[in-house]
Order: sequence, then structure tokens, then C-alpha cells
Amino acid sequence: MSLWTPDGEHDVPREQPVPSAPPAGAGDGIPGAPSLDDMSPEEIAQAQAMAAELAEARERLADTPSSMVVANHAMGLYELGAIHLSNNPPNLSEAKVAIDAMGAIVDALPGRLGEHEETLQAARSQIQMAFVELSTQADEG
Repeated sequence: MSLWTPDGEHDVPREQPVPSAPPAGAGDGIPGAPSLDDMSPEEIAQAQAMAAELAEARERLADTPSSMVVANHAMGLYELGAIHLSNNPPNLSEAKVAIDAMGAIVDALPGRLGEHEETLQAARSQIQMAFVELSTQADEG
């Protein structure tokens, strides 16, 4: 069996050693975390409330269509590209990474982004045109 990573393909042994359980009260196996024995009742209650909020957020995310989450991330890349383009002077190399990443998502998922696909395609075209315009201005200046 092998695992592909950006650094290439790596062999993965079929039999993995089973990690031993951390000692009781050792930060629940998280390095550097305090143990429950060292926490006050208020800190424990706060940690439990945070865990409950995280579980609720995970449940909401699981109930959200993946196309909506991916579209949201793609628009985040659009915003990142726009931020870099709006710098004075524009940071074209960083903007290009964000714009290309957005394009990769849109191009890789035709017909699978649901109602957001047309908006994403239009946004990508808009940010690409802004990039070209600012690149041209930079070359002329």
C-alpha cells in the first residue's frame, strides 16, 4: 500500500503499531495540555462547553452540502486574491496563487457546485480581469 503526497508516493506498512494509551490525567494525550486533575471546576466546565460547541459546529457542517462549503472556500480565495490586488503596490505573485487556487476548484468541479457555480465562474473571471489589468499597469509603470 502507498500514500501519495505532494513530495511523491510513499510506501505505507500494512501493519501499524497500536499506540499506547496516555497515562490517566496526562492532558488527554495532547502534548503540553494540562491534565484534568490540574484544572479548576470552572476550567473543566469551560472546556466542556467548548467541546459541546465544537460538536454542534461539526454537526451543522455535516448537515451542510459540500458544494456550499467548497463554494464558500472558493470565495475566500477570491477575497484573498482581491486583498493582494488592492495593496499599493499590488502583490501580484500572491494574488496569482489565490486566483489560480480558486480557478482550480471551479475547473475541477464542473456541474458539481450547485447553484453557486455560475457565481463562482463570474467571480473568477472578474478577479482574473482585475489581475491582468493591474499586471499590465505594473509592466507599463
